[in-house]
Amino acid sequence: MMPRGQHGWVEIVAGCMFSGKTSELMRRLTREELAKKKVVAFKPVIDDRHDTENLVTHAGVYTSSQEFKARRVMNPAAIFDAAEHAEVVGIDEAQFFDAALPNVVETLARMGKRVIIAGLDLDYKGQPFHPMPELMARADEVTKVYAVCMVCGAPASRSQRIADSDEQVLVGAESVYQARCRAHWSPEPVLTRQANMDQAEG
Repeated sequence: MMPRGQHGWVEIVAGCMFSGKTSELMRRLTREELAKKKVVAFKPVIDDRHDTENLVTHAGVYTSSQEFKARRVMNPAAIFDAAEHAEVVGIDEAQFFDAALPNVVETLARMGKRVIIAGLDLDYKGQPFHPMPELMARADEVTKVYAVCMVCGAPASRSQRIADSDEQVLVGAESVYQARCRAHWSPEPVLTRQANMDQAEG
């Protein structure tokens, strides 16, 4: 939580798919709304799953006593322009924004705003998902959240791709990804790996 007297603050909620990142982001933003703060939330244009006007989780649209709107933006510059009068800025799916996001976030914090960011820290290959590493390094607070491994039930920190694609950015949910622990995760999409095994056996 942002300490009293702090003139600007950046916090990150990071983790794999299905770990509750967006839920935690929305919980924090809702608390700020209840405290009568001016809150604005953003999501990337590429994220058109479920709903285009609200922050959503994989379970569906987030609901509260006040409807929580999120602006879909093309780039970090649009966030900066639209957040001028906000006291609290929420950014979801930060990994889908370009390398300009860390500087925009730093500028917002210097302006005295609380910036709360949620995003994937690793891509499906287990590599840092930029610009999340840069954001985490500059943040005042980082919270790592975990899902449940769909194989063994252990805490999951990896996103296992189960669709036959090697694109780094592939927007999807349960039909494209599973949460996995380190022991049951592979950097190769599961379907591709299974096809290769079948060919080798044939």
